[in-house]
Amino acid sequence: MIVPRYYEDLSVLHENTMPVRAYYIPASKRMDNLVEHREESDRIQFLNGTWKFKYFDSIYDVKEEFYKAGFDVSGYADMKVPGVWQNEGYDCHQYTNIKYPFPFDPPYVPQDIPCGAYVYDFEYKKDKKAGKAFLNFEGVDSCFYVWVNGFYVGYSQVPHATSEFDITEVINDGMNTIAVLVMKWCDGSYLEDQDKFRMSGIFRDVYILKRPEAGIRDYRITTNVSKEAAKVKLSVEFANPVETKITLEDKNGAVVAADSILENGNIELEVACPVLWNTENPSLYTLVLETENETIVEYVGFRTIEIIDKVIYFNGQKIKFRGVNRHDSDPVTGFAISLEQLMTDLAMMKQHNFNSIRSSHYPNAPYFYQLCDKYGFMVIDEADIEAHGPFMLYRKEDTDYNRFKRWNEKLADDPAWETSILDRVQLMVGRDKNRPSIVMWSMGNESAYGCNFEKALKWTKEFDPSRIIQYESARYRNYDVTYNYDHLDLYSRMYPSFDEIREYLEKDASKPFLLVEYCHSMGNGPGDFEDYFKLIQENDLMCGGFVWEWCDHAIDKGLAENDKKMYYYGGDHGETVHDGNFCMDGLVYPDRKPHTGLLEYKNVYRPARVVSYDETSGKLILHNYMDFDDLKDFVNAQYEVTCDGLTVDSGKLAVPSIAPHSDGEMELKIKVPNKGKVFLKITYTLKKEMGLIPAGHVLGFDEVKIANEDARNQNAVKWLEKEAAQSDMEVSETDTQVIVKGKSFTYIYSKKNGMFESLVFAGREYIDRPMELNIWRAPTDNDMYAKLEWKKAKYDEAYVRAYETDVEQSKEGVEITVKTSMSAATVQKILDAAITWKIDCDGAITSSIQVVKDDEFPDLPRFGLRLFLNKKLENVSYFGMGPHESYRDKHQSTSHGLYRAKVSDMHEDYIMPQENSSHFDCDYVEIANGQFGIAAASERTFSFNASVYTQEELERAAHNYELEESESTVLCLDYTLNGIGSNSCGPVVMDQYRFDDVAFGFNIKLVPFVKG
Repeated sequence: MIVPRYYEDLSVLHENTMPVRAYYIPASKRMDNLVEHREESDRIQFLNGTWKFKYFDSIYDVKEEFYKAGFDVSGYADMKVPGVWQNEGYDCHQYTNIKYPFPFDPPYVPQDIPCGAYVYDFEYKKDKKAGKAFLNFEGVDSCFYVWVNGFYVGYSQVPHATSEFDITEVINDGMNTIAVLVMKWCDGSYLEDQDKFRMSGIFRDVYILKRPEAGIRDYRITTNVSKEAAKVKLSVEFANPVETKITLEDKNGAVVAADSILENGNIELEVACPVLWNTENPSLYTLVLETENETIVEYVGFRTIEIIDKVIYFNGQKIKFRGVNRHDSDPVTGFAISLEQLMTDLAMMKQHNFNSIRSSHYPNAPYFYQLCDKYGFMVIDEADIEAHGPFMLYRKEDTDYNRFKRWNEKLADDPAWETSILDRVQLMVGRDKNRPSIVMWSMGNESAYGCNFEKALKWTKEFDPSRIIQYESARYRNYDVTYNYDHLDLYSRMYPSFDEIREYLEKDASKPFLLVEYCHSMGNGPGDFEDYFKLIQENDLMCGGFVWEWCDHAIDKGLAENDKKMYYYGGDHGETVHDGNFCMDGLVYPDRKPHTGLLEYKNVYRPARVVSYDETSGKLILHNYMDFDDLKDFVNAQYEVTCDGLTVDSGKLAVPSIAPHSDGEMELKIKVPNKGKVFLKITYTLKKEMGLIPAGHVLGFDEVKIANEDARNQNAVKWLEKEAAQSDMEVSETDTQVIVKGKSFTYIYSKKNGMFESLVFAGREYIDRPMELNIWRAPTDNDMYAKLEWKKAKYDEAYVRAYETDVEQSKEGVEITVKTSMSAATVQKILDAAITWKIDCDGAITSSIQVVKDDEFPDLPRFGLRLFLNKKLENVSYFGMGPHESYRDKHQSTSHGLYRAKVSDMHEDYIMPQENSSHFDCDYVEIANGQFGIAAASERTFSFNASVYTQEELERAAHNYELEESESTVLCLDYTLNGIGSNSCGPVVMDQYRFDDVAFGFNIKLVPFVKG
């Protein structure tokens, strides 16, 4: 053993690290651009780059003295720093959500701890004016030992905290060698059970800061804001005292306050008529701390956040958190995230109307918070703590109540872990205390409650009473013990049902309610953004929420043979303990392509909404959902009137002055045709540049249905009311078939299942397989619990049998009536369906299906017809909600229109394949190729899906690159589908979106056609 066993010693968390301090980057002179370009400081030397590396399966295999000066590393490989060694081919990727990947035996971890030895040679030039050298690691997972030039420097843990070492006495002027031993696990791993891939290595920046002997070691900024003035209190701690000039400048560079300080202590600066910081106008002041040999440039934001009568106010205004939970995650670099990658995320969040971020479940890189200051995000900074694993321990009495009650026994309420838990909270607060974007501290995530969190909350509130504190897991405790919640400001919940929220608001309502996680955005989902939005808006105690989560977590494994990107999730790496694809739960794909769920969020949280519109008077009332900006200063608006998908009127709106959270009235006179389906669409675009997004960016839209004399879609009417020429038809029967022949068609109907098995029209066969009644869909991620009941009910195995078929012929055509049922082996009939098929002389088929479902069975996934069309039918035209997928509870980002696409382009390519790309509220759909095609229309709107994949294939394939196309164009025409919801982690689908009908009717007309 070449190192002491600190990694299993709760009494040694750090050795020789400097006391925690605020993050800043000094320079020899004033430099204002060190937030995004800190490498330009002459007092920072980055050690990022290609290091030498050797992987060991066990700490006991590390016998060579790699840390000694002159050690021969010729046998070592190259390793990127920052980086994680799993992404470079060492060790094994492993994704777990709740479960520990090792036995629960704290503080001990498996004896054979994988580890990596890092060695790096670098040249260092000493600075006479900055003779001190401080080595900084901003992130190492999980713990590490450090040597410089063969001298032991120290030890540290807590992966997402900065570890700083004074290496002045061991660094040379000239060539130097740094050696680091990183261990995959340590006792701290019990507090690092976050829902993510488990990766190891030096994953954040490493650098040396050159500092003068006499200079600032730490400082703290606090502000006090009133209507007339703001005061900045600056508490300064020196390494050695030195005269320090302090100036505060506004955004134009004008000095608004100045002072100086000579020794440890406080000064106060006053600013008259301050410009306040907020998410829509993130105005910052520049604070310059200047000594003889060093200058630190800091940024100050004046703002207040407080709870008044159980309502959160920001700068005196009621606010709602429009938030998202964000992990550091990239399919190529793991959780080694660059500034550019981070900026991509922040820009996309602004583009999609988020105003806040929760750093789940650990502090981000320190400059992340400076970027949030600059670009306007409120932040929940969360300690690097998650101890979910004890919830999973084997219990003789295995009930949820017992698990919740005993969750806290091993860590949260064990005094042996007090120092470890408090250390992680203090490292976060101490480093990030000066950031105005941080409005809330979080003690961690999903770790239960006990004496250790009581003390962490108490320390945090006493140190920083100016911010709000939350800890959702405070509810998981030993119910026989009374705990102190005095320092907890919010009632935080994850994925509560609407009934639970309303119960709290009606019966308790003692604190503001925060949805710290909600709308689990896994796969095709979520389907409840709009409903949560309405609930949040209707009660001031609801302060908003943070969607789970920003991005899908996956590992980029290159291209498959079909040139599709291969993304691996849990279980794809040979690991036995894993949680499958539960890491694929983001609003964006791993490469940051938006999911349709992100588009849904964006439009639900658009800056304005139409409250009402009277087309007769032209009176339009808008509500401004912004927190700080007058609507006329924030958005431009355009309107468009469409009739059956074609534009009949359009123009710009003169947006009136509307204060935040207020209504405003304006006049809008539009042209309304007498016939056709008419919609007014108002689109909101950004009026001003917002740092990360340019003026003109689309922020959302409203769609208003406009009444007229005949509101039917006239193109659908043409199909529905198309008169057929009378002509002779031949009808023949066998024991199993009815053959209907007309002038231009021959259809074969099956008496066995009541469906058509052949549709030959104008000499072409339109279907490759018999039509089907369809109640199944490839389960979505959010169906993961519903599908257990669906499978139990055998919905996926159900088939149709027909009973007696009656055929009647007249001059108008042929009518076939049949009683059918759907059932599967081992279960009773699922439903009975009485079907009438009317075939007119031109070959149009009108179906009427009356269904009665056995109420013993659960909600249906869907009900409709499935057709396997000729593959050449690939061009789709439809009037409904588009252009992307839409469902009964997930269509806020789509609008009614006339849309065209190829079938192959309509597929939403979820990494784990599932039901996708249905279109809701459609009047008709046409699928054609050149001159021939088939149309479907109904008087009652319906949903449809056109795909190159069958639902069976979508369910079979574990990854999208494994999908094999059908030999047919698969067309589903649905009466309806069950809602999407967010039940992969959230509540069950809301009642109004459940397909729980027991009796219903579905009418639809099929019209094969040849153009001309």
